[in-house]
Amino acid sequence: MLELLAQTGLNAVYAASYISLIAVGLVLIFGVMGVINFAHGELYMAGAYTVVLMYTDFQVPFFLAVAMGLIFVGCLGLAMERALFRPLRDNPLGGLVASIGFLMILQAVAAMGFGVRMEHIAPVTQAVIEFSDRVRLPVARLYVIIAAVVLLTALWLFLKKTRFGWALRAAAQDPEAAALQGISIKQTARIAMFIGAGLAGIAGALTAPLVSVNPHMGHSVIITAFIVIIVGGVGSLEGAVVASVAYAIIHTFVTTFYDGVIADIVGLSLMLLVLIVKPTGLFGSADRA
Repeated sequence: MLELLAQTGLNAVYAASYISLIAVGLVLIFGVMGVINFAHGELYMAGAYTVVLMYTDFQVPFFLAVAMGLIFVGCLGLAMERALFRPLRDNPLGGLVASIGFLMILQAVAAMGFGVRMEHIAPVTQAVIEFSDRVRLPVARLYVIIAAVVLLTALWLFLKKTRFGWALRAAAQDPEAAALQGISIKQTARIAMFIGAGLAGIAGALTAPLVSVNPHMGHSVIITAFIVIIVGGVGSLEGAVVASVAYAIIHTFVTTFYDGVIADIVGLSLMLLVLIVKPTGLFGSADRA
């Protein structure tokens, strides 16, 4: 029993790692731009397909393919900011609708380019860390965990210690006051979109060898991300990380001891409970941060 609990705990750490990357990126985009990006799950999918194309088809080394996924999806985010969100900056509902349209376009492009079948690519490594006969951690999952820790730490340092990070935080807290202080709202929006999209892209790229890659793989991811940011508090990066860990632990343990459907119900129930007790989320406030 202890070994089963330990193995489930390792699985939860892996799930929390890629969920937190996706959720933090989504929160960053909303915090700075004030837009709900429903296409965020498809950015995760785009990162995964970048690895499918570069690593599997063109035999590019895996970590180079992952880096290409980050850059490609980050640039895709910049294109979304310029073509969709900037013209609709004063119309949040319009931006939301535009993101829904864009996610359909990305799904159609993926289906036309790769087909609707599920892609199972070769694992980057078969190595496994064995803690005991029944407690194992595939090294490919360890890569995801390490990447999440490194990237989220780097993002925290960027936001706290650099001028661009201060500008992002100022624009998120009060865009009008930030503009009066000479901060370019357009530039902060571009930076936020590149980083937020890039985090989703690298999450998809790193997990591509571990999941079934298909044009609709972003659906469950975006639902999970929304649950996480609502529980953690809309606009709170710290809340997104904490809620990602809590959600991953609950969902993984319920899935292991019961089944996935019940785990989804429990996750949604957790969100509803938080909304009833604290509508702003665990770390949220009444004002957008």
